[in-house]
Formats: sequence, C-alpha cells, structure tokens
Amino acid sequence: MTLTRRAVVSGIVTAAVTPGRTSAQPGARGRRVAIFAQARATRDDLVEALRARGWSDGQNLAVDWHGVEESEIRIDEYLAKTPPDVLVMAGPHRIRAAMRATTSIPIIGIDLESDPVAGGFVATLARPGGNVTGIWMDLPELAGKQIQFLREVVPRLRRLGVVWDDRIGQPQFSVLEAAARPAGIALLPAGLRAATEVDGALKGLLAERPQAIVLLTAPVVFNSLGRIAELTHRSRMPSITPFSTYPSAGGLMAYGPDFPSMWVQLAVYVDRVLRGARAGDLPVERPSRISLIVNLKTARHIGLTVPQSLVFRADEVIQ
Repeated sequence: MTLTRRAVVSGIVTAAVTPGRTSAQPGARGRRVAIFAQARATRDDLVEALRARGWSDGQNLAVDWHGVEESEIRIDEYLAKTPPDVLVMAGPHRIRAAMRATTSIPIIGIDLESDPVAGGFVATLARPGGNVTGIWMDLPELAGKQIQFLREVVPRLRRLGVVWDDRIGQPQFSVLEAAARPAGIALLPAGLRAATEVDGALKGLLAERPQAIVLLTAPVVFNSLGRIAELTHRSRMPSITPFSTYPSAGGLMAYGPDFPSMWVQLAVYVDRVLRGARAGDLPVERPSRISLIVNLKTARHIGLTVPQSLVFRADEVIQ
C-alpha cells in the first residue's frame, strides 16, 4: 500500500507556469515534434500536457517518438528525412547528438547528469543562446540531501558506495564528494556502463563493505533499477537514488525530481517554441517538483528503523 502525503497533479503544474488563458490557438498548419527518450511513458506525459495547451496529436500536431538506446541514435538520418519543428531529447548523450546534427532546429532537453553551462550546452542559464534549452537538475542540493537522508537511517555512515556511469557522471560525483567530505564519508565508486554489468558491479562494490549506496543518475542506471533494487534488497543494503520509481521496485529511498511533472514542465517549452519563441531566449529551469519517497517494507527487511521525522517529511511512503 502506498500513502501519499501531498499530491501535485499535472494541471497544477501547468497552471503555475501558464499565463492567463487566452483565445489564441495553435496555427492551422500541422506541426511536428520529435521525442528521443527511451521510456514510452515520457511520450504519453508530454502529449497529454501539450493537449492541455491546445496541441492535439494527429490533428494540429504530429508526435514522433524514438525509444532508442543512446548508442543507436541516428538523429542526422532522421532529420534528413523528416525535419521536425522541435526536438525533445532526454539525457546528455541524446542532446549532444542533436547538437551535432543541427544548429537551427530548436532542441528542448532534460538532463539530470550535467552542468549545462560547464558542459557547453548553453551559454548562460538565463540566456542560453543557440538552439538549446530545457531542464537541468540542481546537483549540489540533491547530493547534500541524499547524504543527509542516508545518515538519518545509518547514523554512523562512513563508507558510501556509488553506482555511476563514469562517462557522464563526473559533475554528480564531484558534488557528492564535496558533500561527503565534511561528514568524514569515503566514497567507493563502482562504474556501470551497460545493463549487463550490473551484477558484477554490485558484487565488486559489496565486497568493499559499504554501509549504504547512492545510485547516480544515468540512462544505464535508470534501465537497471529493477535489478539493482533486487540485489540491494537481497544484500540488505540501504540505498537511495534520484529516480522516483526505485522504491516501488524494492529500493529503500528516492529523492529527486518527479518525472511526470518534469514532462509537463517541458511541454511549456515546446508550446512556446511552436508558437514562435526562440529556444535560446528561454531560460534553463530546474525541475519544478522534488520528491522524497521511502519504502518502509524494505527498511524492515534490511533491519533499519526509519525515524518518524523522516517518514513525516516523505512525499510518499510505501508500507
């Protein structure tokens, strides 16, 4: 059973970011949006949010969804055949692939791994310039909170395992390291670049006897959440990740952006670009909603007592 302390429906998010409703409707000419994101649910969330803003898939809008792995992206081939009005790219690999393929088609991205300025995606947060904008995560705030929550359930935490994709995760790892240092916590990194490596990576990490594990965001981590949850559950290992689906798979905690809300937020960008705004003029935003989810059933299984103060702060508790 899942108990939700506070619910935020997509309409509230849309209302919060939408100016007063006007009579303006999308133009009669059909427009095309291409989405490169592995999870089909992301397409559905975006299409629903766009419908609320006057864009109907199959009527005044065509939505192409490409649920391909990063290594399989052939964005240049797609653009040569069917250039869209807007590209929606999930993850740093996809955003960079789109940036290599076009400097004219607007690119709206979601990236939970990178620093958008330091990574060269945008010139500044307030004025991205170029043809790229979107949603990037506040990495320092997230890392500090994750360590705080783990220390509440493991008060003597000194050895923290880190599952990450070292090809794209350095910004996250650096801020996690900065947050861990003042608390005297040593990080034990375990690289993960393919889903087939999960068992070996976790086996090697557990051999180093961490007291808890943080899963950094990366597409390979997201695609492996079920197996990672199974292994951490079996080994009675406390763990946390920004991915909100992790506790429902058996992991202990998640603290990070609410994914459906992010795609509602992204729809505002797409709508504005379809109506004539330049992507480079639209400021980069942080996710509009951050949630803490705790699985008390998993806590009992691994022999942990979650303080009531933490339970009361959770947005969702799985009993």
